[in-house]
Amino acid sequence: MASQEHLDKMQLRQNYRNLWHTDLMGTIQADAPYCCLAFWCGPCVSYLLRKRALYNDMSRYVCCAGYMPCSGRCGESRCPELCLATEVFLCFGNSVASTRFMLQDEFNIQTTRCDNCIIGFMFCLQQIACIFSIVAMIVGSGEIQEASQLLSCLAEMVYCTVCACMQTQHKVEMDKRDGMFGPQPVMAVPPVQQMSRIDQPIPPSVGYPPQGYGQPYGYPPQAQGYPAAGYPPPAYPPSNYPPPGYPPSGYPK
Repeated sequence: MASQEHLDKMQLRQNYRNLWHTDLMGTIQADAPYCCLAFWCGPCVSYLLRKRALYNDMSRYVCCAGYMPCSGRCGESRCPELCLATEVFLCFGNSVASTRFMLQDEFNIQTTRCDNCIIGFMFCLQQIACIFSIVAMIVGSGEIQEASQLLSCLAEMVYCTVCACMQTQHKVEMDKRDGMFGPQPVMAVPPVQQMSRIDQPIPPSVGYPPQGYGQPYGYPPQAQGYPAAGYPPPAYPPSNYPPPGYPPSGYPK
């Protein structure tokens, strides 16, 4: 049941529409000192970020943010600080991922394709290094052993770098949440528009030439030369109109 809930959450995250304030490629530019701190002191930074993600309310703490089978069974309610310290040192990768899932679920943040590629490359490199290590133990070749060690070192460097960038990304997102980038821009209020109302007998002259409202309209308009000269024509109607014998006899008048 719990695994199904986790799968449903993973499916739901694919429909999120918000984006991180900065992607993984831009974290060094966004906050280089914090990124270096997260690289060299990853567990300590993970502890501080999880506590901050919980709004410093450790009574809400659950191991791995409730995303692991052991969550809620480790005595978190009795000593949450000790449990969190144990989590970040013994399950460092899970602690970073759990904080990430918390922020994504809270703010409906999706992971961009670029971030997915970086995270996927990290996982693939770790798997390749593990396979080379197993092959080196089976074959016993010194060259394969050296290649395995190089791959393992490269995989660890990539892992630590990506985790540092992730934690910097989380920190920048919580800075945005806490208003450290200044107040959010307020939408400008549109100007007041005039409208004709029932209690307003004369509509506003918006888009029309000014008129002498309040004066009675004359019809026909008193324009110069109206009516035209020679209208109606002389001898109108003609003398033989109506014709003789019209209307005919017997026609009711």
